[in-house]
Amino acid sequence: MLYIKIWLHCVWNTKRRQTLLSKEIRQNIFNHIKNYSREKKIFIDRINGSLEHVHCLISLGSDQNISKVINLLKGESSHWINNHKLIRGKFEWQDDYFAVSISEPVVDKVRKYIDNQEEHHRKISFKEEYDEFIKKYRFKYLG
Repeated sequence: MLYIKIWLHCVWNTKRRQTLLSKEIRQNIFNHIKNYSREKKIFIDRINGSLEHVHCLISLGSDQNISKVINLLKGESSHWINNHKLIRGKFEWQDDYFAVSISEPVVDKVRKYIDNQEEHHRKISFKEEYDEFIKKYRFKYLG
């Protein structure tokens, strides 16, 4: 038997950070992503976000990798959003994303952070949050 637990905190945003994810449609999109992830055996522990981005806490399975999982979720959900005409015009996610590993002792802290996105973004913009992620995790642009 395999015992694997790889926690990832993943963040991706709408193309050009457009504020398209209104409260009215956001929960439908998150529910769809959760349902789709179950079909694909992707374990999403938490999902939430704001007007222009999504946070997920994902536990990877033994045969999954970060790129495949995130691109699958982003690709299928944008297709679903467009098919259901949830926004005016063509919906797209930005190509890039964040993914950082999370140790077991901080999983509950990340869950609370993801659950409280609306409150969090009353205090700090996504741009400020993005810049903090870059700095905190010492990301370097590799493109």
